[in-house]
Amino acid sequence: MTPSASPPPTPEPSTAIWKVAAASFIGTAVEWYDFFLYGTAAALVFNRLFFPSFNPLMGTLAAFGTFAVGFIARPLGGIIFGHFGDKLGRKSMLSATLLIMGVATFAIGLLPTYTSVGVWAPILLVILRILQGFGLGGEWGGAVLMAVESAPKHRRGFYGSWPQMGAPAGLLVANAVFSVFSSLPEDQFLSWGWRVPFLFSALLIVIGIFIRLGVAESPAFRAAHQQKSPEPRGLPVIEVLRTYPKQILLAMGARFAENGFFYIITTFVLAYGTSIGMERSAMLQAVLVATCIHLVAIPSFGALSDVLGRRPVYLGGAVGCALLAFPFFWLIDTKQTGAIWLAISLGIVAHAAMYGPQASFFSELFGTRVRYSGASLGYQLASVFAGGLSPLVATALLQATGNEPWSVSLYMVGLALITLVSVYLSAETFRETLEPADSIQKHG
Repeated sequence: MTPSASPPPTPEPSTAIWKVAAASFIGTAVEWYDFFLYGTAAALVFNRLFFPSFNPLMGTLAAFGTFAVGFIARPLGGIIFGHFGDKLGRKSMLSATLLIMGVATFAIGLLPTYTSVGVWAPILLVILRILQGFGLGGEWGGAVLMAVESAPKHRRGFYGSWPQMGAPAGLLVANAVFSVFSSLPEDQFLSWGWRVPFLFSALLIVIGIFIRLGVAESPAFRAAHQQKSPEPRGLPVIEVLRTYPKQILLAMGARFAENGFFYIITTFVLAYGTSIGMERSAMLQAVLVATCIHLVAIPSFGALSDVLGRRPVYLGGAVGCALLAFPFFWLIDTKQTGAIWLAISLGIVAHAAMYGPQASFFSELFGTRVRYSGASLGYQLASVFAGGLSPLVATALLQATGNEPWSVSLYMVGLALITLVSVYLSAETFRETLEPADSIQKHG
């Protein structure tokens, strides 16, 4: 008798999750490259090219104002893509968000400046920044859910941190590319050099879309549809607001220190450093060094949260941010390279303690059928009030206090307190099971 052919072996879960995690990381890194590139240019270039009629400080305020506009558009992207992500699946939304972001970023590299078209230059810049924010608003929820919902229960913190690593990776590439062209002679850099990093985005977008098309839909979402779990009544965003209002508010509060602190120590610090006489290239190099540390710290804290829980790790990061608020500027004001590197690196580590477990923490707060909408709302709404406004608020505080950074330090402490209270009031989630039609009402 001929022995019957044995069925092909089922792939190990670890193989599938590594592929999903890598795809989430690379695609998210491309999107964050686009988004951070704007922040770097806003701190160093846009005030001179798009707001030249203002004095330097007011020009910087105006440039950071356009930076904040992108954050205002992010909740709208989260709502729209969250709706379709909860209805149609996580994967289908990711290529669309990547394409929107890429087109907007490429177009910024082609924009005429104020000297060429006058007031239309900043208007077009704002429109494209809105498109960037819209794309990124839908991106985060889909990327982290693909990783978290595909991961083993005891490793969700670690694998959920992979798309989070896309942020420092995008920042690293954005600042590295910008550093290369910022070393050009001033006239060449302002005429064409600043545009090349934006145009380079087109190649990265093609790579990102190609990688994302090769991954399967999230197992939790597939299981929910196979078991015919009840669909959200009406719009998923309405259902999640009705069912999980406390979780959304606590997730928003948990982001204040993480999000606001990050943009102060990576974006605002560039403008602050140059205002006290530091070279532009020296400040960019300090951010690059800290970003390399960030890439290692994020998955480390994500993995730690699988052992200790999300809350203690997150709370430790918020406490670190509060303790560092004043020493951060004391170190920057020394104008010593080593001290500046230390300040930004310590800030990055404190941030990573919150950002590493954040994807799994927020995802575990919501049921599968509205998880995309719920996690996106909590994440993106906070970005409007925290990260989007922090460089603008910090610059305004400096102007109001005669360039004294203590006012910014107090602002940073305030952000940390909001996060500490929010995380303290949240339930621990790292032992929860992500059932297809789960409802975590006990968290409320």
